Amino acid sequence: MACSFVSVGVGILTEGWPKGMYDGVGIILSILLVVFVTSISDYKQSLQFKDLDKEKKNVSIQVTRDGRRQKVSIHDLVVGDMVHLSIGDVVPADGLLISGFGLLIDESSLSGESDAVNVDNQKPFLLAGTTVQDGSAKMLVTSVGVRTEWGRLMDTLNEGGDDETPLQVKLNGVATIIGKIGLGFALLTFIVLTSRFLWGKIAHHEITKWSLNDASKLLNFFATAVIIIVVAVPEGLPLAVTLSLAFAMKKLMNDKALVRHLSACETMGSASCICTDKTGTLTTNHMVVDKIWICGQTKAVKSDHSENLLKPLISEQTFDLLLQSIFQNTGSEIVKGLDGKNKIMGTPTESALLEFGLLLGGDSKFYNDKYKIVKVEPFNSTRKKMSVLVALPGGPNKYRAFCKGASELVVKMCDKVVDADGKVVLLNEQQRSSITEVINGFASDALRTLCIAFNDIEGSSERGRIPEDKYTLISIVGIKDPVRPGVKEAVKTCLEAGIVVRMVTGDNINTAKAIARECGILTDGIAIEGPDFRNKSQQELEKIIPKIQVMARSLPLDKHKLVTHLREDFNEVVAVTGDGTNDAPALHEADIGLAMGIAGTEVAKENADVIVMDDNFSTIVKVTRWGRSVYINIQKFVQFQLTVNVVALMLNFVSACVSGSAPLSAVQMLWVNMIMDTLGALALATEPPHDGLMKRPPIGKNAKFITRIMWRNIIGQSIYQIMVLLVLKFRGKQILKLDEHDDTTLLLNTVIFNSFVFCQVFNEINSRDMEKINVFEGMISSWVFLIVMGITICSQALIVEYLGAFAQTVPLSRELWFVSVMIGAVSLVVAVLLKCIPVPSSTYVAAATHHDGYEQLPTGPDLA
Repeated sequence: MACSFVSVGVGILTEGWPKGMYDGVGIILSILLVVFVTSISDYKQSLQFKDLDKEKKNVSIQVTRDGRRQKVSIHDLVVGDMVHLSIGDVVPADGLLISGFGLLIDESSLSGESDAVNVDNQKPFLLAGTTVQDGSAKMLVTSVGVRTEWGRLMDTLNEGGDDETPLQVKLNGVATIIGKIGLGFALLTFIVLTSRFLWGKIAHHEITKWSLNDASKLLNFFATAVIIIVVAVPEGLPLAVTLSLAFAMKKLMNDKALVRHLSACETMGSASCICTDKTGTLTTNHMVVDKIWICGQTKAVKSDHSENLLKPLISEQTFDLLLQSIFQNTGSEIVKGLDGKNKIMGTPTESALLEFGLLLGGDSKFYNDKYKIVKVEPFNSTRKKMSVLVALPGGPNKYRAFCKGASELVVKMCDKVVDADGKVVLLNEQQRSSITEVINGFASDALRTLCIAFNDIEGSSERGRIPEDKYTLISIVGIKDPVRPGVKEAVKTCLEAGIVVRMVTGDNINTAKAIARECGILTDGIAIEGPDFRNKSQQELEKIIPKIQVMARSLPLDKHKLVTHLREDFNEVVAVTGDGTNDAPALHEADIGLAMGIAGTEVAKENADVIVMDDNFSTIVKVTRWGRSVYINIQKFVQFQLTVNVVALMLNFVSACVSGSAPLSAVQMLWVNMIMDTLGALALATEPPHDGLMKRPPIGKNAKFITRIMWRNIIGQSIYQIMVLLVLKFRGKQILKLDEHDDTTLLLNTVIFNSFVFCQVFNEINSRDMEKINVFEGMISSWVFLIVMGITICSQALIVEYLGAFAQTVPLSRELWFVSVMIGAVSLVVAVLLKCIPVPSSTYVAAATHHDGYEQLPTGPDLA
C-alpha cells in the first residue's frame, strides 16, 4: 500500500492528472477489495461459530416449577426453581439441598480438591459448576448466572476460542514454505529487473542522469516483487480450512450433530474404528416390557392387556410385592402434564417398568404414602443395580430392601424364590439353572433382562445399610428396545468405507449378540464379556482385539482399555460413543468422543468432541462423511492454489529475466490472488460430500497431505500453462498476427492475463475431483461453486473491457476472447488426460496395522 501511494504521487508528476494516478489507485482499490471480501467471509464464519457456541452451552434441566415437573433451558433457570439432580449432572446454579439420597458432589472444578464431598442436611450447600458423582437430589435454586460462585470465577476469565486444528497447523507449515519460496523469487525478480535497468543506463552512458520516469520504473519493479510475494503467500489456506469446517459444522447441525471442537470434524474423516453403545444409539431407546417371568411362569405382555394380565396367575401378596418393587425402587417419577395425562420422567428402562406398573393398575402414590423410603442406592454402570430400603408399617425396626438390575448379578444375590403357589422357597441348583435358561431365552430374543428381588429385614442394627445378599427373587422382566430404522444400512456403509464397528454394551451377552447380528455388526468376529476381556494378558489382547466385534457386560473402564489398545497397539483412529459419567475417560482418550444428546450426562458431553443430538448411529456416519469431505475439499483447494502459485511465479520471473518486464501488472496479480484465495476457497471448500467418499478406506494417520496424484495434477497442469503463456509472451505477436503499434504490448499482455484467468477457471472445475475424469458430475447441485464461477467470469469481463485504466488492460476483440477461452478449455482437456496416467495411490491407507483377523484393504491399482 505504501508503494501504491508513492506510485500515485510519481504517476501524477510524470503522466499528469488523472492518467498518472490510475496504477496506484488501482492497486489500493484491489487491496481494499481483497481485504474486505476476506474479512467479511471470516466474520460470517465467526458468527456461525458463535451460534454453535451458544447451542453448545444450552443444557436442558429438569425442574419443578408452578407445582409440576418440567424441562427448561439452563438460560431460563430462576431463583426458586426446584432442580432435580442425578448422577452425571452438572449443578446448574447455587442452591440448597431439599431432599436426596447418598449425594456425592465433585467440587474439584471450584476447590481443586479431588475428594468428593458428601452433601446432606448438615451440609446442604450446592455450588454451580460442580458435578454429581453419585446419588440423587432435589435442590432449591438460590442464585444463578454471574451471581453464583462459578459465575464470579468465570467472569474474571475470558474464554479462548478453539485452538488451530491439526490440518490448519499442517497447512500453516505448507504456507510458510511456499511463502519463503515466493520471497526468494520476488527478490530474484527485483534484482534481475533492477540489474537490467541499470545495465541499460550504463550502456547508454546515462547512469548519472535520473528522472521521475526512472523512479517510476524502479517503483514498478518493487511493486512487481511485492505482488509476487502477495500471490505466493497462500493466506487462503487457513481460510479454506475454516470455511470448509464452518460449512460442515452448519450442515451437521441440520443433521443433528453438534461439533464442539473444530478438529473433530476433520479427524472423523480418518476414523478407522467406531466403538458404539447399544442402547439408544443402535436402538430406539423407547423401551417397553415385552415378557415377564413370575412364579415359574412366562407371560408375553401386550399393550392392550390390563391388570388381568397377571392377577389370575399369581397370589395377591406376590402381585402387591411386584407393584411395590416397581413403584418404590425407581429413579423415575410419574407427573401430570398440562393436558392432565400421566407422563413419566426418567431413564427409558425405568420408564418402561413404571409404564408396566401403571398397565397392571398400580398407583405409585398409594405405595409411597404407605411405605416410607429410608435409603436409596441409585443405579450406576459399576454397580449395575439399584437398591432401595423402605420402612414397613408393622413396627419400628421392620424394613424391606428391594433390588433390581443386571440379571446374572441379582440372581447371585438371591437364595430364595417366590414359587408357583406364591410361597417363598429356597432356591436350589435346578431352579437356578432353569432361571438362567429363562434369562438366556429372553436375551436371545434381543430383550434386555432385569431381575427384581426383595429382602425383609428386622433389627435396628441393619438400618441405613442395604444388604447385598439373602434376597428373594420375585420376577425377571424382558424389556424390548427395537433397532433404529436405518442402522443396518449405516453399519453397512461403515464396513464399505473400511471402518470397523464394535458394539460395547453393559447388556447381557445374548441380548448384545442378537442386536449385533440384526444390525450387521457381528459377522465372523467374536463376542466377549467384560470380565473375560479384563483378565486377558497383553499377548492375548493383541491376538483377540482385532477380532472383537461385541463386548457385553462391560464396565466403562473396559471401554477405556479397548480404546487405548486400539490407538496405541494398532495405530487406529478411534471414535467412541458414550452417555454416562463413567464414559468420560473413554470419550477423552478416543480420537473423537461422541456424546449422546438425549441420554448423555453433562459430564459425558463436556468430554466429547461431537454431541449426537438424536442419539442415532446414522448421524455418526453423517459426521464421518462430512469429515472426509472436509479433508478432500482442502486437498482440492491446495491442488488448485499450488498450480496458480507455480504458474504466476514462473511466468513473471522468466519474463522479467528474459524481457525485463512482467506480463501481469500489480492490479492483475491482486485480482488473480483473489480468485485463488478467497473465491477459490469459497468454491472448492464448500463442496458437499458425495457417496463415493464412503466407498474408500479411511485416510491413514501419517498419510501425506499432498499426495502423488495431486503432484501429478499440479506439475502437469503447471507445465502446460507456463509453456502456453510463455509462448504467448515471446511469440504472441506473430502467432496472433497483431499489428505493430504502441498498444500491441498492452494488447498482448491483456490476452496473456485473460488466458491465465481462464486457465484458472477451468483448473478450478478440474480440481472438483482429483481422480475422476468426469469433473462436471454433480456440479449443478453445488450452487456455491456455480455462483463463484459466474462472479469470476463476469468480473474478468468487466476488468478487461471497462477497467483498463486501473488494471492496465485494453478491450479485446471476439477472436482474442475466443483464443483466451480456448487456451483455458484445452487446460481442462490436458488435466483430464493427466488423470489417465496411473499413479500409485498413497492417500487412502488403512490406519490399522494388519494383524490376525484383518482383511487387508486395497491400495493403488487394486483400489482403483
